Amino acid sequence: MKSFDVVVIGAGPAGYIAAIRAAQLGLATACVEEWKTPRGEYALGGTCLNVGCIPSKALLESSENYARVLHQFKAHGITASGVKLELKTMLDRKDRIVSRMTSGVAGLFKKNKITWLQGHGRLVSGGTSWKIDVEGEAIEAKHVIIATGSKARHLPGVAVDNKTICDNEGALAFDSVPERLGVIGAGVVGLELGSVWRRLGAKVKVLEALPAFLGAADEAVAQEAWKQFTKNQGLEIELGATISKVVQQKKYVSIQYTGSDNSSKSFECDRLIVSVGRVPNTDGLGAENVGLKLDAKGFIEVDQNCRTGLPRVYAVGDVVRGPMLAHKGEDEGVMVAEIIAGQRGHVNYDAIPWVIYTAPEIAWVGKTEQQLKSEGVAYRAGRFPFAYNGRALGREEPEGFVKILADARTDRILGVHSIGGLASELIAEAVVAIEFGASSEDIARICHAHPSMSEVTREAALAVDKRSLNG
Repeated sequence: MKSFDVVVIGAGPAGYIAAIRAAQLGLATACVEEWKTPRGEYALGGTCLNVGCIPSKALLESSENYARVLHQFKAHGITASGVKLELKTMLDRKDRIVSRMTSGVAGLFKKNKITWLQGHGRLVSGGTSWKIDVEGEAIEAKHVIIATGSKARHLPGVAVDNKTICDNEGALAFDSVPERLGVIGAGVVGLELGSVWRRLGAKVKVLEALPAFLGAADEAVAQEAWKQFTKNQGLEIELGATISKVVQQKKYVSIQYTGSDNSSKSFECDRLIVSVGRVPNTDGLGAENVGLKLDAKGFIEVDQNCRTGLPRVYAVGDVVRGPMLAHKGEDEGVMVAEIIAGQRGHVNYDAIPWVIYTAPEIAWVGKTEQQLKSEGVAYRAGRFPFAYNGRALGREEPEGFVKILADARTDRILGVHSIGGLASELIAEAVVAIEFGASSEDIARICHAHPSMSEVTREAALAVDKRSLNG
């Protein structure tokens, strides 16, 4: 029987990073992964690299370039004619990027001498060591890290075939641009994938069950996003919609629902994306064999250091509490590996950034203004628009702003919220500021390159004290 210091079950970002860090620390490490490509080949990287973060960002970039050629280049004095969309080329590019990334993880496993166990991993028994079954082969581990991730949540009674009715996986591989696209769910996945196909020519209608748009974001950001997506980009978004029936006809999909005014409504589309969230993936894990506790929603119960109730068994990433973000899972993977090795791993959950890769991009870290109000925290707010920034104007991206929330007494930064070009990159400065307990004055006093988009962050920090220099 093969024996290891650490066995990681799952090779998405949380799992493969945990395995790499454990191996770096001198622990004999194996990682179990069952993911297969459409060609039937085993692949590392999990949902994120194969059918999630990486391919979706590739398509977002391609579709943005197509939209720029059609609509934005004229402002730069560039006129293009005979522009054609080659969807197959776009999808092939996406697939090449996925292959490069997953092959890269395999290379990192080889470099760090990590054993890749191909197939489904199942906990069998515990004791002084843990027994795990991988496709009929028994292996032994002193420590186990569960990183089995999440899977798309489907609506009851709605059969997803990933051809006409799709989740995130099928929505990344349409063989043609649908004339009419329906999207159920106005969260991150729904907005990003809806944006891709709208830019490529689809008429997109999004149905959201909640009465508020982007409820997790700061209200000011959500309001700006609503204006950009609906008025400026033509996404049709309807809030407070309750789906009652989805029927796949021969040539279209029929969706019946109840509107926010309790009226019965329906619409038809050529393809439908179901993006109503994700659920933890513990199917066939063998939790019942070893007494591993799951909560009511199926998440593995862990403490602040991702320890389960079982000795030397940890769980990280989407399969545990907290936001389902790849970078959150990666940090948990590093923390657990370091704890196993006797170090003091740690994750600051107050400094985890959120990003939505639409155009404009949306990013935030820390508290929203509505959270601070509900908690009774006294704060000051500073806000500055990209419309006053020379680099943003040069990029033809004047939409949006950066907003900083700081403690009214100490000036410590409590939250930073942005909607605009390169928001996904600009948020890193805010994460550093929150991680190190910086004040708005600290950012205001730091020299920012001119001209750069980052100047908007500095101006927002100055605005906390009502002393913006350029607006």
